[in-house]
Amino acid sequence: MRREAGENMQNRYTGDIGDYSKLGLLRALQSAGFSIGLNWYLTPDETHNSDGRHVDYLHQDEYRACDPDLWLGLKAIVDGKHREVRYMENDGILQATFFSDCLDFRGMRKAKRIERRAEWFAKSLDVMARKDIVCVDPDNGLVVPSAKGRPKENKYVLPEELARYYAQGSTVVYYQHKARRKDPFYTDQLKALLRREDLPGASGLALKFEKVSQRYYMFIVQPRHREMVEKSVQDMLSTSWGDHFRQL
Repeated sequence: MRREAGENMQNRYTGDIGDYSKLGLLRALQSAGFSIGLNWYLTPDETHNSDGRHVDYLHQDEYRACDPDLWLGLKAIVDGKHREVRYMENDGILQATFFSDCLDFRGMRKAKRIERRAEWFAKSLDVMARKDIVCVDPDNGLVVPSAKGRPKENKYVLPEELARYYAQGSTVVYYQHKARRKDPFYTDQLKALLRREDLPGASGLALKFEKVSQRYYMFIVQPRHREMVEKSVQDMLSTSWGDHFRQL
């Protein structure tokens, strides 16, 4: 089965519909009182495809209605040709702690890639410490068997990385690209993940963004956050965002 390319996170994607959905969700969680950390899982820009083109939403009132301030902020970034993640790292877009070090595997053999990733991730753990919610935004989502140990592994998040953020006390939200699979494939992935011994007490929540370019946001929820997370998600779905997001 051919896997389609993901939409997050390289600089050239900045401000596209994926960012709008992700940042809109995080702003809703922030409004509920959660502190937010965001690891972009930034990788070097590629040029072999046209990903990042999904910015037509910036001319559509149905999207503006979801979060007018965010919509205007991202429109200014795209219209100003400032398509780099650093331009989204401001309080007007999201009050958060950001980690934007690039995970670059170019020219590295496997042993060096493993070392590089370990150093990169350890640094991100320090930056994300004490955040209520940590969102991770890899290009493609949860690692697949064909990518393990390969140069493209930097486009995925590893289960043990999610577990280590969780071990620091954070509820974790990870981006999952939708390829040519049906929803149960991805919700079953999350259920399997939640059975890990290093995710004690965790519960899951899955949101699907259904318009333009479909994607999922998967939650690994700390027990103490569960009620507040579920309420904030329901509150968000009761707004114009409910026309675009669906809880699975």
